[in-house]
Amino acid sequence: MNTNTYDVIVMGGGPAGSSVATMLAREGRQVILFEKEVFPRHHIGESLMTDTYWTFRRMGLLDKLKASPFVRKYSVQFANAAGKESRPFFFFESVHHESAVTWQVTRAEFDKLLIDHAAESGVTAHQGVLVKQVLFEGDQAVGVEVQMQDGSREKFFAKVVVDATGQAAMLSNKFRWRVRDPKLKKAVLYSYWKGAHREPDLNGGATLVLRTEKGSNGWFWYIPLENDITSVGIVADPEYLVQGRGQDLAKIYNEEIEKCEPCRKRVQGGTRVDKIYSILDYSYRSKQNAGNGFIIIGDAYGFLDPIYSSGVLLALKMAELATDAIHDAFNHDDFSAERLGQYQAKLDRGIESMRKLVYAFYNEGFSFSGFLRKYPDERVHIINLLIGDVFREGVDQVYGPMAEFAEIPPPLYEQVDGTLTPQVPTPDEADLLLSAKYRSYDDSVSASESGD
Repeated sequence: MNTNTYDVIVMGGGPAGSSVATMLAREGRQVILFEKEVFPRHHIGESLMTDTYWTFRRMGLLDKLKASPFVRKYSVQFANAAGKESRPFFFFESVHHESAVTWQVTRAEFDKLLIDHAAESGVTAHQGVLVKQVLFEGDQAVGVEVQMQDGSREKFFAKVVVDATGQAAMLSNKFRWRVRDPKLKKAVLYSYWKGAHREPDLNGGATLVLRTEKGSNGWFWYIPLENDITSVGIVADPEYLVQGRGQDLAKIYNEEIEKCEPCRKRVQGGTRVDKIYSILDYSYRSKQNAGNGFIIIGDAYGFLDPIYSSGVLLALKMAELATDAIHDAFNHDDFSAERLGQYQAKLDRGIESMRKLVYAFYNEGFSFSGFLRKYPDERVHIINLLIGDVFREGVDQVYGPMAEFAEIPPPLYEQVDGTLTPQVPTPDEADLLLSAKYRSYDDSVSASESGD
């Protein structure tokens, strides 16, 4: 037997890749993982949804998270464009279990925790190793060729290759399966603050979603992290946020904070302690989640606007669904696209449930408070969506009454008329300014001088 032969090869060591590798290894599979970067590394997506609890339990990770310094998150709170703040949505209003509490995580440390846990669980985990290509025999994936840290190339073989390569999306791009959401394109500017305001009660660990002025179609996130650090970022239409406003991203960021009273009053006693980071966020999804001998999970499969902090949750749930599908494939000695991809319908229903809530938020004039004044009994259903309970039958019944207040979109594939052609728009000013993932703007003016 070739010593480079495994049951499963995982490409990518982010939350999706590390989690699927851990679960497979804990359940008896021989797994090797390749991650191109060396952790810890910077990443955004710091606020978890409470339904991640169940995947963490399956991974054997709960004790490590409970012992971590990560801030406990009990709630989500919203503020409208006029600055009026909603009552906090406490997750224990719906969930009477310790899973009603989750964490706000520094992703550099969280992602390292996940990949280290994978290695401790029996995964052969390589960092700083780049997958150059997936190897095929006909249309069947059979392995990968990688570039090791010393520059040498090696081939590894497996019955199943898992693509968890993030937004690089190696296989969905190879097969031209990626479909972009026609309406969800956003520009993002964010940084980190020390000494910013926190509530002294259970809501002190809340994720705050603070709408910006009308016409921006945007919002601020306000996420409390450990060591008195707060992540503060603005998400808005690129045409509003950056086009025609020059290259000084710090100036734009500061101007937007000044315009958003709930954000301004919370940071005014603090100090910005990091650069300005920028991203262009496109929501997208792959037309298929699997092929013969391979499966696609995490951001490699799809990305959804971050308004409700669904990114890590969807990554973990995809990892669980993929783990079960891979076990089933081994049990039947059947590694076809049909068997490996058997859960796609369930996956897409869950993503669409969250996507509908995203669209509702961006409807001009929609607010949860206004909706709940007319339909107070729907509060528990809103909370169920906010905790990430999106894969349960009937969870999206709230969208019937919500359609009175906001446009509820059809499924993505219907909305783009079923095309398989990737939708790559011509680069505009925003694309050119924010094209690099996590591009940072290290302003030369000190925080105190610039009014931070």
